[in-house]
Amino acid sequence: MAAENLPVIIVGAGMAGLTCAVYLKQAGIHALVLEASDGVGGRVRTDRVDGFLLDRGFQILLTAYPEAKRLLHYSDLQLKSFRSGALIRDRTDWIPFINPLQEPLAVFQTLFSSVGTLGDKLRLAELMFRVQELPLDELFNQAPVTTREFLEDFGFSSQIIDRFFRPFFGGVFLEDALITASNFFEFCFRMFFSGDAAVPARGIGAIADQLASRLTPDQIRLNTPVATISGSAVYLQNGESLTADAVVMAVDATQASRLMGSPLPSQQAFNHTTCTYFAARTEQLPITPAQKKLLLLNMHRSSAVHNVAIMSDVAPGYAPADQTLISVSTQGVELFNEATLTEEIRQELTGWFGKGVQQWQHLRTYHIPQALPSYNPAQAGQSALRKPLRITDTLYQCGDQMTYPSLNAAMRTGREVAEMISQR
Repeated sequence: MAAENLPVIIVGAGMAGLTCAVYLKQAGIHALVLEASDGVGGRVRTDRVDGFLLDRGFQILLTAYPEAKRLLHYSDLQLKSFRSGALIRDRTDWIPFINPLQEPLAVFQTLFSSVGTLGDKLRLAELMFRVQELPLDELFNQAPVTTREFLEDFGFSSQIIDRFFRPFFGGVFLEDALITASNFFEFCFRMFFSGDAAVPARGIGAIADQLASRLTPDQIRLNTPVATISGSAVYLQNGESLTADAVVMAVDATQASRLMGSPLPSQQAFNHTTCTYFAARTEQLPITPAQKKLLLLNMHRSSAVHNVAIMSDVAPGYAPADQTLISVSTQGVELFNEATLTEEIRQELTGWFGKGVQQWQHLRTYHIPQALPSYNPAQAGQSALRKPLRITDTLYQCGDQMTYPSLNAAMRTGREVAEMISQR
């Protein structure tokens, strides 16, 4: 088949690829997005199962993300926010740790919480001031250490590190040793207290759907895997070939190497997670006022339950009427056995919520071995953008693997590639 020439071809309809296409359209450039799977969003997708909305792994949108604020229409997403803070499980007790900046009435409860010492809470305020004062680029250009080393050097006690930082940010980084680079920790810390942690009313996938809706229907081709890229030519697995003035690879490093026929990069490490969803009738999960709209953290990370989110409490549309949707996150599972893990979760949560847990319906389990690129100090280096976005005069790449692992980074690199192309 004769090659068809196009202005821009983007391979991959994840957040980076969609962002790039939207910015190109704003610049008057019509890009064609090729996606191998049956839907847009990459990791940012939501499935509908028996009337429930199941995000593919527990995910939230931090509304303070600069790139998200710049491009997304928050009002159309009908964002539903978690309360700022957490409820921490210590074997048989619940320890509340609420952000008094957002809930002033909780100030004394937080000050006298056993999560940390009074000095720890004063240092939290100091840390808030520090990360707020630094420009984001300067924050990322700091020489990083591990997050745990940073917290210890800042003067935090092992008490608050193990009771709050490890379960909370371990859930963000998907690793409990807190070996993630400290500059990324500071960025995340700033995003959490500067805005809300929210989910769209129609599921996390609504973010990608919103971007896709801003393109014309003929700009996205689903179920269209790409075999190879050579120069400005893109060869599809169905035998079709396309050419373009510019080609953008919005895929991970391994896929990019395969498409170009180049040697595979050094092994990219990923942090992995498993998300198990349960449905419960209202009487099977009585939610106390103290638990409402809070992330529930397990201080004891060797268990099968790390973090619990009662999704329909935050966003009622995630579940049918009189039903509750519970998301349970488990990190570090490599040899995955769904039935065994599900039963272990049931047993542990029976101790948390009572015998009604045994009646919960298991909806689905998502095991995500490549949930988040790992980002330790050696990988972080001295710059937020570590890899070139422009490979040749006609070939570009974008995605959070180019920089730090987050939705914000994926969108940033997509925008910057679009600006490079539109300014040629």
